[in-house]
Amino acid sequence: MATHLQGSLFDQTDELRLGDPAGIRRTRLAHGAWIDVLPGWLSGADALFEQLAAEVPWRAERRTMYDHVVDVPRLLCFYGADDALPHPVLTEARDALSAHYAEELGEPFTTAGLCYYRDGRDGVAWHGDRIGRGAREDTMVAILSVGAPRDLLLRPARGGGETVRRPLGHGDLIVMGGSCQRTWEHSIPKTTRATGPRISVQFRPHGVR
Repeated sequence: MATHLQGSLFDQTDELRLGDPAGIRRTRLAHGAWIDVLPGWLSGADALFEQLAAEVPWRAERRTMYDHVVDVPRLLCFYGADDALPHPVLTEARDALSAHYAEELGEPFTTAGLCYYRDGRDGVAWHGDRIGRGAREDTMVAILSVGAPRDLLLRPARGGGETVRRPLGHGDLIVMGGSCQRTWEHSIPKTTRATGPRISVQFRPHGVR
């Protein structure tokens, strides 16, 4: 599997270093949802991408859709609360997020789901993380992106309103909070434009998928 990623002009160090999450900026959305965004939270993110792409035990999945079994257009790997994460900086990131949002979230981030978007043909359709408590409770999902930027889109689940677009890659962080998983949907659309590979790391509290 080819994993080489040309380094970003904004990510020219191999030293992995997390920034201060206190610099994060919040955008209020409708229906009690919000997003926090912090570009370049992780320095050295392109080097981390190379390691994760090569060393994580990625798996391909197939799912039933409209009476057909189809390939999931991305590679996946999930780490539960008791699993060691594939790189120490991910443990550091999860702990830093848990500390930063401790008062607001009231519980730590415990799991990590990794998605590998190999090129523009990979993506994820509109959805909310509503398996488990996310379907009925306010919660948070924090996403750290490494590799080439891809657009994350958000829209109200019941239609209407403006679609929010955030390009994420090279160590960018986004946190979706409040009612976001219940009242909004998000996606990574496929694209015909030339684009490099990207890995997203989704940190979630217990019981949220």
